[in-house]
Amino acid sequence: MLKPPYDFEAGAILLIDKPLTWTSFDVVKKTKFALRIKKIGHAGTLDPLASGLLILCTGKFTKRIEEIQAQEKEYTGHFTLGHTTHSFDLETEIDSTSPTDHITENMIIAAAQSFEGEIEQVPPIYSAVKVNGERAYKLARKGQDAEIKAKRITIKKFEITGIEGNIVSFRVVCSKGTYIRSLARDLGEKLGCGAYLSKLVRTRIGDYHLDQAMSLDQIQELREKIMAHHEGNSGA
Repeated sequence: MLKPPYDFEAGAILLIDKPLTWTSFDVVKKTKFALRIKKIGHAGTLDPLASGLLILCTGKFTKRIEEIQAQEKEYTGHFTLGHTTHSFDLETEIDSTSPTDHITENMIIAAAQSFEGEIEQVPPIYSAVKVNGERAYKLARKGQDAEIKAKRITIKKFEITGIEGNIVSFRVVCSKGTYIRSLARDLGEKLGCGAYLSKLVRTRIGDYHLDQAMSLDQIQELREKIMAHHEGNSGA
């Protein structure tokens, strides 16, 4: 937790536990307003349907955003096997269903391990990747298809942490630019049954961990501490 003098213009790094359904911009906007910060930005977008660690940089520390974004990331979550969606997550409806009874734990583990290392990955159509100058997700929401080029990424670790029915729990350690939704799609294709991302939590960026992060309620509590600190100094 931050300590006085709370100089956000000089620069601070705020670790926030982004709640489900909030956009990264929503969190930046709320924090900026609550703490009266003039200059603030986030280091790495989280989708509204993902939760977990969002790093905000203020004042002069906004210069460090690219440096932080480039660091290794860790995620946990769930894949749902046997179904696919156009967005590879819960944003869109299920559009195909396949049987999964024949798929064993060993098959799932082996498929996951096959993605470890440096690989080519095609980002999802529902992403901020630009196609001919326009964001891919905007084209997708208009019902338009777009050809998105594969990008080279690194999956350091793809661990299967649990399997319950067709719900697969995972932990992924990866490089910047990795789309876990695309990993869900690719795992489903590898297993021949399809899959989509049904839960995602970002737990780490570099040396910054989710268990160090503040909730949005704690942001408001910090605002109250700052006000009390300033009032105490003005009355001294």
